[in-house]
Amino acid sequence: MKQNFTVRRGALDGVEAFLRVAQHRSFRRAAAELRGTPSAVSQAIHALEARVGAALFIRTTRSVGLSEAGERFLSRAKPAFEELVAASEAARELGQRPVGLLRLAVPRAVVPLILEPVIASFCQAYPEIEVEIAASEEMVDLAAGGFDAGIRLGQFIAPDMAAVRLTAPFPLIVVGSPAYLRGRKRPADIEDLRDHACLRVRRSNGSIAPWPFVDGNKTLEAIVSGPLIAHDYSTLLGAAIQGVGLAQVPAPLARAPIADGRLLALLTPFAVTSPGVFLYHPGKRQVLPRLRAFIEHVKYRSAQKPRAATNSLARKKAG
Repeated sequence: MKQNFTVRRGALDGVEAFLRVAQHRSFRRAAAELRGTPSAVSQAIHALEARVGAALFIRTTRSVGLSEAGERFLSRAKPAFEELVAASEAARELGQRPVGLLRLAVPRAVVPLILEPVIASFCQAYPEIEVEIAASEEMVDLAAGGFDAGIRLGQFIAPDMAAVRLTAPFPLIVVGSPAYLRGRKRPADIEDLRDHACLRVRRSNGSIAPWPFVDGNKTLEAIVSGPLIAHDYSTLLGAAIQGVGLAQVPAPLARAPIADGRLLALLTPFAVTSPGVFLYHPGKRQVLPRLRAFIEHVKYRSAQKPRAATNSLARKKAG
């Protein structure tokens, strides 16, 4: 049976004063350490004794000693108070500098695109931070799961979350392998997808996502069918490369296989633009230094990529 439990208001009042007096056997020295007056320390002890229901000290004009109740109280209160002080210091350290465990909930497709390029440099820059990456397509409750932050496509982030952009907006593109398209008519219009095997993704709520498109100023959703349903874009991309069918995936994820000829981009005039990838967390007031350090590091590294690409292109032209 569940018991009702409450901590009495002011239950710890006077405990530190008691411990200082017990240590020095002097109200005057305890007051000096606590930056108070002997009278204030004495009043705190009297109030504590009233709550405990027993005298904790034996006082004379020449000395201060512990009563039997005081000895018992000291034996339990001292280690408990020291543990409270240590807990406070540990919590304060987490709030003042980047240390501790940083837990991130991310989709699998984000790991190679965003995290792998920065994780090594971040761990080197912040050796006192441990990074835990929980790769899953589930939309987790950050607070309930004990996560500092999550990473998701912008359209899937709740409006009450603080969001930090990690990528520019990008299109969701349809891709297919040359092997799959060999002997088949390439889709030139959204309606042509009816004649193709389309690989689909199941959302975290259990529904199968339609394929979104734009046609002029209109936004459309195509209900497609095919031999494979997966829970993440990486699996769909791999299946498309193997020639299982067509897949609709974020353009950055397909950039490399398109560049090396393993995939072809299709229906690009109808590609819908995703807001991009964002890091999200409950709000500014809850941002610990370890998360703030990670956000700034990722933003800095992301800013360096376009600059590096521009410099590389300039060198090629100069050559």
